[in-house]
Amino acid sequence: MTATKPAYAGRNALNAAELRSVIDARSAVRGDPQAIRAWLLNHFWRHWVANFEPAQPIATLEDAQRLMPGASLPDWLFKRLEAPQACDSAPLVWLDPAEPAALLLEARLVEFLSSRQGTSLDGKLARINCPQALSLWEKEHDQMQARLDRGWRQSDERALRTLLEVPEGRFVEFLADSPLLRAEMAYESYLMRHCVGQFSNRKALTGGYGEQYAQAIEQGKLRIISLRDRNGQPHITISLTMRGNAAPRVDQVKGKQNRPPISRYVDALIRVLNLIGTDMETPNDCLNIGIVRTETGWQRLEEIADPLVQARFVSRYPHTFSMLRSPGALAQWITAARQPAVLDGQDLGSAALRYALRGRPETESPPRFFTNDVPWPGYEPDSGSAAPEAA
Repeated sequence: MTATKPAYAGRNALNAAELRSVIDARSAVRGDPQAIRAWLLNHFWRHWVANFEPAQPIATLEDAQRLMPGASLPDWLFKRLEAPQACDSAPLVWLDPAEPAALLLEARLVEFLSSRQGTSLDGKLARINCPQALSLWEKEHDQMQARLDRGWRQSDERALRTLLEVPEGRFVEFLADSPLLRAEMAYESYLMRHCVGQFSNRKALTGGYGEQYAQAIEQGKLRIISLRDRNGQPHITISLTMRGNAAPRVDQVKGKQNRPPISRYVDALIRVLNLIGTDMETPNDCLNIGIVRTETGWQRLEEIADPLVQARFVSRYPHTFSMLRSPGALAQWITAARQPAVLDGQDLGSAALRYALRGRPETESPPRFFTNDVPWPGYEPDSGSAAPEAA
């Protein structure tokens, strides 16, 4: 393998012209940009001639003839071998034009330089020699390895399938049978800062929370869906529990750092959940966002106008009352019975309801709901509550 030196060593290659020719031919086949092609023919060629190992030393005419059979050897070679002290003392070598390590190094440099097009490096490419470029690559490689050690991976389309295109990007599902599944999970977790792809062994991508999720996906018990923007950055992670032939159940819906997704993605989230066709359950993550599963599909809680649907949700989740845009009388009464503190500060249109809630201190715990001995199905006042007041 080549040793990185700060500059080009004093060494001559008997087949230097051939090396330059094969570099030019490979660059043409790849279609390298002109600036990169010129850099390869200058700096990479000089590095290959001067610094690269392995190199075959040439000390005798027999060495040259063995390494270049049938070739016409230059006159200067005979003079040098006949009187080495009178000629250039720089080492003379032959380099294999098809050396795998040299081809790998060339490909690495082309990839590195191509990724720097349009950056500050692009404008000063001609002034950067090959050892300097290799040093930059090694520094970037070390930084990337450090990120890999912390769990970072690159996203790969082979681990994904697109479910839905939306203005904000697209929803993709992780493929359970992809060998890149775990790397894609690690990528999601690294950028989202949650535990879906947190493996205890970050190199092997095994163990920890990530292992549990990965096995569940691989066994068909769990589906993971991600909202990716146009740059491939994730913004929402959805997990669905699979239950045989039944509709999938929404398990979790997370934004970055396990927070609720930001509001501008909510409409897209509703669209993909309705596309999937989940069961009727609404998890707390969705309630926190303000979306619920109704008989007609997923929708914003604030948009529910049907009094019976409103009543169904506030009877189960009294705290959602404040999310309703126009709560009906039934929802108000049920909330008053279940969790009257939610109604503090609300504009209640019913005089009867205001009367029922009269006199309740704001700081009272547990809160009292005055029924005046009127039966109220499902409402059981706490044993410490005061007796109902007379009208």
